[in-house]
Amino acid sequence: MARTSPPPPPPRPEREGAAGLPAAVVCVHGLWMPGHEMALLRRRLRRSGYRTYPFSYASVRRTPADNARRLQDYVTRLAEPVVHFVGHSLGGLVIQHLFHLYPDLPPGRAVTLGTPHQGSLIARRMAAHGWGRRLLGRSIEAGVLGGAPPWPAQREVGVIAGGRNLGIGLLLPWLPRPCDGTVAVQETALEQAADRIVLPASHIDLIFQQEVVCQIRAFLETGRFLHGGAVTISPDSQTALRSASPSAVTRNHGRTQ
Repeated sequence: MARTSPPPPPPRPEREGAAGLPAAVVCVHGLWMPGHEMALLRRRLRRSGYRTYPFSYASVRRTPADNARRLQDYVTRLAEPVVHFVGHSLGGLVIQHLFHLYPDLPPGRAVTLGTPHQGSLIARRMAAHGWGRRLLGRSIEAGVLGGAPPWPAQREVGVIAGGRNLGIGLLLPWLPRPCDGTVAVQETALEQAADRIVLPASHIDLIFQQEVVCQIRAFLETGRFLHGGAVTISPDSQTALRSASPSAVTRNHGRTQ
């Protein structure tokens, strides 16, 4: 009787690195933040089987590109075989610069949370004034005003936007809707995104909501989000998103705040 070869082993899930060890997730905070605010998100990812690392940087005193170089040094010292990234707001732009400058980093996916890949209208309005430019500092250099390098095609990225208008956005009628109170949904559009989703969350909610963590896990493991409870967006915003990414718009059943 002919011997049959054993079936090939199943593919290793993206939450595992070499020898079945948990994959690493580096969390990169946003503008004016120290990084501690992402502690809950990191804890939830650890409970999901990941090793998490916080990267803290000078968001105002250094440019996103400068911080990306420091992030590359940080990742190199981790010596992890698989490294995923999660960036909130400006943190996503730092990661964008990182992959542009260093395309040969360890394998892994990235998720950005409320990141203004197209530039931030609020930041542009602030930068028109001396006090605003001082507050934004060097984050405006190929950063929050736009001009970040293109995302490399070989690195999968998922974009999560918030559709609940809370915070300063309530006082700014000129901020495009839907928005998360700080960043408009259309400002998060990224042509190279493998998937994107709009959740009923404000800008700060994006690092605290359990649903966001579930979506991060889904994308890190499969390269796709779970399109079941996201926000329905207006036809105008759908047009803006389609112009940046044909597969960007989610079909689901929520309400835009």
